[in-house]
Amino acid sequence: MAYRQIAAGTTYRFDDLKTLLAKATPERSGDQLAGIAAEGPVERLAAQMALADLPLSTFLGQELISSDEDEVSALIARQHDAGAFAPVASLTVGEFREWLLNSKVGQSELEAVAWGLTPEMVAAVSKIMRLQDLVAVSAKRQVVTSFRNTIGLSGRLSSRNQPNHPTDCSRGIAISAIDGLLLGSGDAVIGVNPATSAVEDYIRVVQLLDDLRQWLDIPTQTCCLGHVTTAIRAMERGAPVDLVFQSIAGSQKANAGFGVDLAVLREAHDAGLSLKRGTVGNDLMYFETGQGAALSADAHFGVDQQTMEARAYAVAREFSPLLVNTVVGFIGPEYLYNGKQIIRAGLEDHFCGKLLGLPMGVDVCYTNHADADQEDMDVLLTMLCAANVNFVITVPGSDDIMLNYQTLSHHDSIYARETLKRRPAPEFEEWLVEMGVTDSAGRMVENPALMNRGLRELEFLGRDAA
Repeated sequence: MAYRQIAAGTTYRFDDLKTLLAKATPERSGDQLAGIAAEGPVERLAAQMALADLPLSTFLGQELISSDEDEVSALIARQHDAGAFAPVASLTVGEFREWLLNSKVGQSELEAVAWGLTPEMVAAVSKIMRLQDLVAVSAKRQVVTSFRNTIGLSGRLSSRNQPNHPTDCSRGIAISAIDGLLLGSGDAVIGVNPATSAVEDYIRVVQLLDDLRQWLDIPTQTCCLGHVTTAIRAMERGAPVDLVFQSIAGSQKANAGFGVDLAVLREAHDAGLSLKRGTVGNDLMYFETGQGAALSADAHFGVDQQTMEARAYAVAREFSPLLVNTVVGFIGPEYLYNGKQIIRAGLEDHFCGKLLGLPMGVDVCYTNHADADQEDMDVLLTMLCAANVNFVITVPGSDDIMLNYQTLSHHDSIYARETLKRRPAPEFEEWLVEMGVTDSAGRMVENPALMNRGLRELEFLGRDAA
């Protein structure tokens, strides 16, 4: 079905729904690279006007990628709850935007409608929203998950302590993790991106992190972000696996490029549950996504990168994850060229994930060859805090020495706590006060006596740094 719209005296034609969505997307380099972006601002405006007049129900009758060829599309169709959709079923995309922004629509209404929305619906409405619209709606939505602590409560911001090391040196990982803990980072997870893929190294890393967690009695969870099949093999060998990690995307072909499908993810989820390591909850999957992942794998099928990103969230919500985050600027300027595009994408992804009921975090980041800098990241972090983001990722000095990209520093979590008044998870907050890292108001303490005493007794810091 073709769509038409007149703008500035010109009639614009959009041949099908995927073309309309692509042309309506705010400017980004990935869609330009794919050859599907609007030719300029007037065509983009025309597409946005046509999209605003489109009934939401259109997305139930027109698949962007056929279910016969794609298990993600089939999953999206199975997930749709007609009863949950009923309150907004008669609305156009533009009217849906107004409904979302209505002050009478809050947490209970957004939670009730979540399983009635498809990824394509939430992607569509995000394309006609300003940044402040994305923030305003996201701020209403609370998605709470738990494992050893409780993440996502309103007014709180958790952080992933990311102690990566270029050679997976045990001592280096431990010291980096401690550096983050001393600055109050780590309630979302203490998670290492491994430099190697061997199951033996995976087991060594998760054992190291578990030793640190138990020694200091930290109410958090740990994760080695190796491939999900490596995690399954490690669990079979008795490794202390808390969270099971996997990168995912919005099509079956893109996920195959990551070496996974829904069946493998289900196997990993069930294996993790069987360990019964959670104490306050059983949410144990950790998923990472990022705009451009499907395009980089030539698995986007002509669909714009932001809509493909939203489709990945259908995969994530199938497994009740503890954490989901978009690594927003990590893939590079080929997909998000500059700070403006990264900021927009981070807020879009957070908005779409939250509307679909996901515990969304954002890796506020960029690569060194992007037209972005740390001030862009300051803007995005501040807006995400206003939008009630669940967690962010922090590293020493904002520079990840293994992945070679720029993200937030542990000091940025202090800024969020002390200036933006975003407290960590309640269990972790209590631990920080008990250990003398922060005072009861969340301010840093100069000499955390109990924490320092515990660190002096850490015997495993002297282990062989294999």
